[in-house]
Amino acid sequence: MILGMSIPAFTLLHVIISLIAIGSGLIAVGGMFASHKLPSTTALFLLTTILTSVTGFLFPIHGFTPALGVGIVSCAILITALFGYYRKNLTGSWRWIYVVAAIAALYLNVFVVVVQSFIKVAALNALAPTHSEPPFVITQVAVMAIFILIGIIAAVKFRPITPI
Repeated sequence: MILGMSIPAFTLLHVIISLIAIGSGLIAVGGMFASHKLPSTTALFLLTTILTSVTGFLFPIHGFTPALGVGIVSCAILITALFGYYRKNLTGSWRWIYVVAAIAALYLNVFVVVVQSFIKVAALNALAPTHSEPPFVITQVAVMAIFILIGIIAAVKFRPITPI
């Protein structure tokens, strides 16, 4: 039991939160491309991404795992994004720091979805059962390349009007 829920129910909640984080994150990135802050969508993205990391820590895990490492890195990135967006109001270099942090947090969510897909989807697992085979590596490199490109475009295009 986790927070009064069975592990399968908690896992479902964690997955739903993660998918909301990814969906709202993609919309927030679209806003960055158009130089719009999208405050409600951005707040939803940041909140659900934080919840994704926090709920990930609640699973019964023994010892340090790559999943815990991703969660810790994600939390550090999210603190930076929150600080840049809400405390520094995207002024000066905090604009691009926020963009990089937000897109990195979104990337980590997608990275985990890819890993989980190769674990849970039988056809993908058959292609890369140990996650060191070319289909897995090519997929993760492609996803990373896409997010690097998205990050560069967003950093250049995201120039919202900020209060003085």
